[in-house]
Amino acid sequence: MEITGIFTAIIIGLVIGALGRLVVPGKQNIPIWLTLVIGIVAALIGTFIAAAIGVDDTRGIDWIELILQIGLAAVGVTIAAAARPRR
Repeated sequence: MEITGIFTAIIIGLVIGALGRLVVPGKQNIPIWLTLVIGIVAALIGTFIAAAIGVDDTRGIDWIELILQIGLAAVGVTIAAAARPRR
């Protein structure tokens, strides 16, 4: 992955984190900064998985890669919400 790919994954990760939080039903008791960090991590991992299965570089929008990233973010948000103590 090139340096521009990493920066792009970080920027897209911010959006992916928010989308991942929207996908998870109910109220998540986690701060927004944690959601954004989860999104960045999910974007990076999703990019590596997409590259491993060969769907990272297509013409137009890489829908499979985006779905992978949002799914990973949703799983991460769910795990983080379950791990955080309730107030």
